[in-house]
Amino acid sequence: MKIFHTLFFLISAVTLKAQVISGTVIAKNENQPIPYVKIGIEKNSTGTISDEKGNFSIDLSQVDPQQIIKIEVPGYYLYQETVQRFKQNHQQKIFLTEKTKNIKEITIKPKKLIDKNWGVNTKTKSVIYSVNPELDKKNFLGETALEFNAKKRSKIKNINLNIASYVSAQPVLMRYSIYSEKNGFPDKNILEEEITVALTEDMIKDGTYTLDVNNRNIWIQGKFFVGIQFLKDFEGRIKISAALFRTGFIREFYGDWKKMTIAAPAINIDVKMDKNASNNQDKNEFSDAEDFLIPDVSKYAEESEHTDYGRNISTGNTFKLKDAELYYEVYGEGEPLVLLHGNSGSIKDFYQQIPALSKQYKVIALDTRGQGKSLDTSKRDYTYKLFADDVKALADHLKMNKINIAGWSDGGNTGLEFALKYPDSLDKLIIIGANAFPEGVEKKITDNFINQMDQLKQLNVPESFNERRLLKIMLTEPRISQKELNKIKSAVLVIAGDRDVIKKEHTEFMAKQIPFAELKIYKDASHMIPFEKADQLNTDMLGFLEKTK
Repeated sequence: MKIFHTLFFLISAVTLKAQVISGTVIAKNENQPIPYVKIGIEKNSTGTISDEKGNFSIDLSQVDPQQIIKIEVPGYYLYQETVQRFKQNHQQKIFLTEKTKNIKEITIKPKKLIDKNWGVNTKTKSVIYSVNPELDKKNFLGETALEFNAKKRSKIKNINLNIASYVSAQPVLMRYSIYSEKNGFPDKNILEEEITVALTEDMIKDGTYTLDVNNRNIWIQGKFFVGIQFLKDFEGRIKISAALFRTGFIREFYGDWKKMTIAAPAINIDVKMDKNASNNQDKNEFSDAEDFLIPDVSKYAEESEHTDYGRNISTGNTFKLKDAELYYEVYGEGEPLVLLHGNSGSIKDFYQQIPALSKQYKVIALDTRGQGKSLDTSKRDYTYKLFADDVKALADHLKMNKINIAGWSDGGNTGLEFALKYPDSLDKLIIIGANAFPEGVEKKITDNFINQMDQLKQLNVPESFNERRLLKIMLTEPRISQKELNKIKSAVLVIAGDRDVIKKEHTEFMAKQIPFAELKIYKDASHMIPFEKADQLNTDMLGFLEKTK
């Protein structure tokens, strides 16, 4: 049976010169107020949401009269007209016709459906998407979304949201949306009816709120987005777990969607996938290259938090330089082996390596300046040569004439600069996912860094200064030529993953140009080898260090 509902606005106290429009949203047939209707300006952050009684007010004082006002609630056809007409028609009744639901019975034998889970599963509490209406009234009604790509026809069973922290004495109202994709961004909401939730703390189980949508018959195929929006101000805050280097999407009300390449919200979905659908590819993953090259490794970050590495009072020390204070920890006895972490990392990233390596070597794990617990008071750009100077200064401070270095990512780049500048102070060098120049990094990743830099510049807050320096060094350095690689005298173990952000041909090029180099490409590994392939890496490093050149 087809049911048509009528929706109209009763605008109160409106004149031709009125700038704040107030009214009530009512369903005509039922004569009942419609709560939480979205009212806003197209491609603009100006907007409001009606309250639980359908009441709303919207300030149009700064809005061009020719802009389009949009009035939207899932299940009804979109209403839109110019702001000028919206303000002039003070007796207006705006009718929204309910979308016709063509429900077709879908019969698929259970054996043809298989369970899958897609999305961001991290439950980290250190990387978060924070919702705090008290501190951010302007952007509170913003919306965030995550992209998915169903290569086979699938039915969504559950939408899961991982919540690191929930503080609110009252229920927090959220709306879920499922968007189609257009030009790489969310487009139209494909839901036939709204999904609004009044979230309370007891609904969150083991850090996850699970929304059961199995009976809503949501079938998807191809690219789509799952979005969440908070609908009503509340006293408190919510922190949603997020995954670094995954792409999320965000917009302010009806403003344009923007990519957020710094982190993505921890939204994941349980689906029933039709394994006999027309597309025979069984693998169903995100389509973005950075999601493939840099997987979600938040579980390793969580594991490292349960260790003392990076904050060990008994082995931790500081060493002061003119414009920096370096923090380091020492483990074991024997030949010195300095561990250098990657960009924005810290000592704790080697939580799986330190126990194994310190059984045979004196491990000196260092937080690079401006990262971890190391401080930097300068305002100059970071360079890998500067980081190499810091390593040399620490080695001299500890009275170590010759050291071994194992560097991951940026730490490997620092190791290469150390090998060139201080050849007599280096015995052996291990580099993991390092590069000799920026062009050796996959373009998709450097584009990601450029987007992050643009976002930080737009924010233009002092707190992002160090983060901008750390991004800039990856975009502009190192600059090690082929001739310089030819001059490295130390034995070098070059390691990378077959899915590394460093191009495979670039890794092979470095290994070929360094005279005493060995090359190992790890199968089924990304840039995160110390996390993903810890046992294999520990074995290879120890084997290499025990060899004589």
